[in-house]
Amino acid sequence: MAKTVLITGANRGIGLALTNLYQQRGERVIAVCRNSSEALAATGAHVIAGIDVTAPDSIQQLKKALAGKPIDILINNAGILRNETLDDLNYADIHQQFLVNAIAPLRVVDALQANLKAGSKLALITSRMGSIADNSSGGFYGYRMSKAALNAAGKSLAMDLAERDIAVAILHPGFVATEMVGYAGDVSPEQAASNLIARIDALNISNTGTFWHANGEVLPW
Repeated sequence: MAKTVLITGANRGIGLALTNLYQQRGERVIAVCRNSSEALAATGAHVIAGIDVTAPDSIQQLKKALAGKPIDILINNAGILRNETLDDLNYADIHQQFLVNAIAPLRVVDALQANLKAGSKLALITSRMGSIADNSSGGFYGYRMSKAALNAAGKSLAMDLAERDIAVAILHPGFVATEMVGYAGDVSPEQAASNLIARIDALNISNTGTFWHANGEVLPW
């Protein structure tokens, strides 16, 4: 039976690639974004545009649009990256990264709790740059801090949702060649999406709350 998959940030990059692959598998994809794109429209997914995941009113709009509709897989993919150094700390950018990368995914999960049922899965697209143990180069203050916060939220969600048989994956997609990094990555969005889907397929209550690289490596906190 086809699953219903909701993906935020679905209009480009990893989100678009996930949408394409899930559509090709025959799943029903709900593609959530602020602004749609021709590429997203071409996937045939059900697009809900005009959603700003940082805005409470937008999240309530999404909640109303999906009232009574079960979601099998919820993928919080929307995110932003800025580059601050100790000599150039832009606190507005740091704050915005927290809003988008850490607080917004929690808002989405909170709003859509009623759509999740026993056996549903939640995936948070994070980054190994949120790993404290793995940080050997410094910098990127807002991105690192916001992704570490997302990882912490993911672990708490795994604990809190386990009693409802809802498993949570905290997933680093790799260094993906998207617009966000100026296409400098070493993994294509399509390959990253394929790897992420493999991790989500393997997700269950016994491995819930794990911080994974999309290639299957368990990452340090």
